[in-house]
Amino acid sequence: MGLLLLLTSTLLFSSFHSGTALNADLKITSVDLSVEPSDEVSRGTNVTLRCKGKVLTSRMDALIRVYTISKDDVVIYNKTTSSSEDFLYHLPEARVSNNGKYRCRMHMMGEEMGSQAVRLSVTGMSTPILQLSKAIVTEGEAVNATCLAPGETGSILFNFYDGSKDIDKMGQSSNPVMFRPKGVGDHVIRCSYSVFVMPDKFSSPQSNAVNLTVKELSVGPVLTISPQDNVYEGDALKITCSVNDSMKDYPDALLLLSQGDTLLNSGNTFVHANWIVQATGPELNVVCRLYVRSAEKVAMKTVSVTELFSVPILQMSPSEVFQGDSIRLTCTSRILSYDKLGGEPLIYRLESLTDNMTQANGIFVFKAKKIDFNYTCTVVAKGIKKKSNVLAINPKVPVSAPKISVHGSAILGKELNISCLSETGTPPITYTLWKNNKQDNTVVVQEFHKPAMFTVLVSEPEQLHEYFCRASNGNREPELSDKLRTAVIVPMTKAYLMVLPTSGDISEGHSVTLICSFTGTPPVTVGWYRESDSNSLNLTTTKINTTSYTFILSKKHSDKYYCKAQNRANFVESNRVELEVGMAKWKKLLISGTVILVVSSLVMMGCVLFIRSRRGERKPSAELSVKPASPKSDDSLTVTLTHGTEVYNAATGSLCFFSSFSLCVTYRLLSAFII
Repeated sequence: MGLLLLLTSTLLFSSFHSGTALNADLKITSVDLSVEPSDEVSRGTNVTLRCKGKVLTSRMDALIRVYTISKDDVVIYNKTTSSSEDFLYHLPEARVSNNGKYRCRMHMMGEEMGSQAVRLSVTGMSTPILQLSKAIVTEGEAVNATCLAPGETGSILFNFYDGSKDIDKMGQSSNPVMFRPKGVGDHVIRCSYSVFVMPDKFSSPQSNAVNLTVKELSVGPVLTISPQDNVYEGDALKITCSVNDSMKDYPDALLLLSQGDTLLNSGNTFVHANWIVQATGPELNVVCRLYVRSAEKVAMKTVSVTELFSVPILQMSPSEVFQGDSIRLTCTSRILSYDKLGGEPLIYRLESLTDNMTQANGIFVFKAKKIDFNYTCTVVAKGIKKKSNVLAINPKVPVSAPKISVHGSAILGKELNISCLSETGTPPITYTLWKNNKQDNTVVVQEFHKPAMFTVLVSEPEQLHEYFCRASNGNREPELSDKLRTAVIVPMTKAYLMVLPTSGDISEGHSVTLICSFTGTPPVTVGWYRESDSNSLNLTTTKINTTSYTFILSKKHSDKYYCKAQNRANFVESNRVELEVGMAKWKKLLISGTVILVVSSLVMMGCVLFIRSRRGERKPSAELSVKPASPKSDDSLTVTLTHGTEVYNAATGSLCFFSSFSLCVTYRLLSAFII
């Protein structure tokens, strides 16, 4: 078993290795396709497609080549050969059906390559030949036509012509096509063909002309009408439609008797009709038709007819009505043949007749409905019935009293839109704006529930109270609105800021009141501002023309102040008032006392230091005479210094030798204190 597996593996490996070596020894380098003698030839030329493949190989044995020829991507030929010569594909006597794009593809031992596409164009087509089975035929008789396209191949479609007109017959082969020529006389028949090479179509010239004679049928219809003169509506006419004696040769004939589009009767050999005339015009055309095979023979007669009465006309009065109004409909025939009627009355009827409707001699009276409706009337006499036109009645909805209002705010000196609207009413509605009983402007509205808009200039505060509007949509009394009750906003014109108190000490801790006065329609929103800060100090809304704001002052409140007043029209800013906030009195006293205390302390310290320094410098010979520690008021105080400076008792008025008076006084006080 192991030996068998080893042999099988060896054979498979040898086969695989041999195949791999063969592919490695062969390479197709190019495949070229050419057309001989040219890629553009005339019909009948022998064309050869030459496919040349180049191969690189180290093998010496003959290699199998497989060639494939395709036209418009459809394979038309395969060839297997061991020859290394060029492969030739022949198209003998080329036709237009050979037009197209050709390719050649070569396969060799697992290698494959295709050529570029080459287009072949063949021009010229053979002239078709027409043959007819008969040269003379009778009306309705069929003819077989055969159109030949000698030598042509491919998908062919044939066309036939009678003179310049196409015959509605086509054939896809040269088999005979049957058709029936129309009309008596001589006909010239031709044919042509087309070759389809998708997506193109190639058309041939027309064939030879073949003459065809069509003879008239010897049979024809006979039409008789009695009476034919002085005919009125309602008269009975006797009409017959028949054929002549030759009918026996055409047993499959058909007779049709008609008036206008109405078929009165039909048959094979004889047709009769008793017809009550009803005029659709001043003349009636009666036709008798005979059909034999596909041939048609016609006999026609015209009968003049006098109307017994004309088509009635339905009219409404009044021409415009509202829901619930009384309507009068009149149905009349304007033309009457009194002699022919012989006193017979006309009977008028109104369709959709209701119980609440009265009628007399074509006059109908009733109340208009709440919806749209249509009416027609009919008139009947001597068996003749005629219907009137359709009358559409569209009752209107009356307008309601309009409401007048303004859009936006009414501001003095600016334009304002005033609207006027009726909640109900059929358009078109005419709205008129009035001022003091004088017409100001008019607007016609064509849509439901759409207000009329008027633009006015507000020039006076009380002007708007003079406006009202009027609405109308027909011949009824117009509806009036109330007068406009909208207040006019007077814009802010100026503002003035005043400060209380107006004079005196404006210092910290005191209260100050800012008073803002202005002119303009309230409500007015007032804000107080500092020039150094865009945020308001306070906002308030008032209905009077003055308001105030009080606050306690601090040093940081020193600034320029103003107020801003705003209503629904605009805003204004006041004048600027500057506040300089002074220091509080207790702060002034505190600062003054502090300054005095500090200065005094500094002076005393200086004096002490000065006296001590003087003592340190005193000589031993210096003599100081001092009175008792508790001298009386008249006791004197004598101080003798080394340098002869003497200080006397203040009560004695003795002189002080110090240069500064204050220093001298201080010195005396300190001396007394020290002693």
